[in-house]
Amino acid sequence: MKALDDLLDIVGESEAHPLKGLLDIMADWIEGYDHEHRPMPVASGVDVLRSMMRERGLRPGDLSGIGTQAVVAEIVDGKRQLNLRQIRWLAEHFGVSVETFI
Repeated sequence: MKALDDLLDIVGESEAHPLKGLLDIMADWIEGYDHEHRPMPVASGVDVLRSMMRERGLRPGDLSGIGTQAVVAEIVDGKRQLNLRQIRWLAEHFGVSVETFI
């Protein structure tokens, strides 16, 4: 990573720099290693919602746009699925794409 960072400092944004090819190869190798040895866990839409609520200190009552406090609590507890209307509201509310909650 240190060598890649050093190359990034040298190459910068230049697509024509002579070291750009080496930079791309190193980045691909590091990405491949990370995918194999440190895969990202797959998070469900509800997992993302729980995380966003925790980060922002929100409670089910703070998300009345997706339903009553009881409905939101059931979603967060995994007892109910998010529907498309709720996903759209959450995406707009949190300023993210709808894919975040799918």
